[in-house]
Amino acid sequence: MFGLLEQLGQDEQMCRLFDEQHTIQGWLDVEAALTRGLAVAGVVDTAQCRRIVAACTLDAVDVPRLWAESAVVGYPILPLIKMICAALTDDDAGFVHFGATTQDIMDTALAVQLRDATGRLIELTQTLGDEVARLVEYHAHVVMPGRTHAQQAVPTTFGAKCATFLDQLTRDRERLFVARTRIAFVSLFGAGGTSAALNSRASIVRSEMAAALGLAVTSQPWHVARDRVAEVAQVAALVAATCVRLGREVVDLSRTELGEVAEQDGQYRGASSTMPQKANPISAEMAVGFGVMAQAAGTAVLRAMEAGHERAAGEWQIEWQAVPLACQSAAGALRAALDSATGLRVFPERMQANLALDGGRIMAEAYMIALAARVGRDKAHETMYRAVRDSRRHGQSLLSTLESSFDADEWRALRPHLPTPDEYLGDTARICADAVAAWRHGGVIG
Repeated sequence: MFGLLEQLGQDEQMCRLFDEQHTIQGWLDVEAALTRGLAVAGVVDTAQCRRIVAACTLDAVDVPRLWAESAVVGYPILPLIKMICAALTDDDAGFVHFGATTQDIMDTALAVQLRDATGRLIELTQTLGDEVARLVEYHAHVVMPGRTHAQQAVPTTFGAKCATFLDQLTRDRERLFVARTRIAFVSLFGAGGTSAALNSRASIVRSEMAAALGLAVTSQPWHVARDRVAEVAQVAALVAATCVRLGREVVDLSRTELGEVAEQDGQYRGASSTMPQKANPISAEMAVGFGVMAQAAGTAVLRAMEAGHERAAGEWQIEWQAVPLACQSAAGALRAALDSATGLRVFPERMQANLALDGGRIMAEAYMIALAARVGRDKAHETMYRAVRDSRRHGQSLLSTLESSFDADEWRALRPHLPTPDEYLGDTARICADAVAAWRHGGVIG
């Protein structure tokens, strides 16, 4: 299926993990690993094992026929087994897929896919975090307006703004590591999750399969316990949401009225077909698009956790579409966010100009705190509130309006205690330093 969003910004490495060939090969690899486990458990001899494993190859698979027959069965493993068996003698074919059920094969292959997919998300998160850490360090002392409810609030620094993204990415990376560990488990529990077909040999076969595929072993069936799968999708959605927030920040700060940042320049980059002046923040926009899709897919995967009894009845099929979409969309969001952050142009002069845009009223809290030391916070707040309203009404700066509220002696005593924006930055330097330290040491400072 053609998708315009994917065509313009997908992560090829992630997409390959879930493509047709890789998915079918994954099922074949699990069938081969199962056979090796059966050999160790004494169910098949070494020669039979070698022949069956040799038949678990893409060359044995007629792909169009596989999908045609899967549509009839409802699942792809039965027709896949028949194609493997067709390449073997009847004696050998009798031990293909022995003791397993369809979902064992598909879930084990999915565990491998998701282990590798979370690994790819970790790589992308690491790269994005390193770039954001550079922005934090380089702009730790670049003063700009902080904004709440989309209005100027108090001064901050661009580095401190970026530090909140870096801190979020640090947690995203930790969550990805945990999700990768928890998803990487083999599934071999048979028709109803009891391993009855293999009985006492099940644990031996399971352990050998896990070793062959680089997975861990659990004694608990997870045909309908989908929290591991859902966790990967949710973590993918969370890191994608970080990218959405970063993308929207770049879009907002790039507005003509603000003009505090811009994405990297380039011939026709972000150009309009009709407005020659446009240089749209296209990478930030792609981060939003991919990120929202990852969140939607993550929500869908939660519905797969509603499966009842010992096997899903439709819920499992949700994962077939939503899980790859969550991973691929999260990877696309990370790549787009990285493109936006790399070469991001920051304009300190515009930030300084915007600090003065509202007649200095961004310093109202700072002045209130200075005045509170003399008259108490509540009275200081009322004084500043009146001064702000008067300054707006008369079109004056806050400082000049405030001066007129005091007699000359009071003003001379108060004025040295009223800070400038770069003197009212609180813990921004520490915020930047701690965020970078936590990122680079793989933990949380605190």
